[in-house]
Amino acid sequence: MQNIDYDMKVKLIHGFSNKTRIQILESIKEKEKTVTQIVEELKGNQSNISQHLACLKGCGIIVGRNEGKYIYYSLRNQHIRDLLTMFDVVLEDVENDVARCDRHID
Repeated sequence: MQNIDYDMKVKLIHGFSNKTRIQILESIKEKEKTVTQIVEELKGNQSNISQHLACLKGCGIIVGRNEGKYIYYSLRNQHIRDLLTMFDVVLEDVENDVARCDRHID
């Protein structure tokens, strides 16, 4: 049996546990984008979006590619894309329960 590092698992899941980070991930799910493009799409604050991008990159969920003066952000790989899709599938199945859950801790 494989030894599970729960702390590492929690750190990874934390990368997905913020509304803005999820919006960013959905924004770049199909196509890489610059910070400016993401900010415009989300109608967000550039500084805030950049902080969330740094978190996602630090967690290994996204990667950045330099081209000239721009950095293009994309999902790290197909596994991350699949995981985002799986979140949607699971949520569809348990949405009513999640909506009623009063034990969520921020």
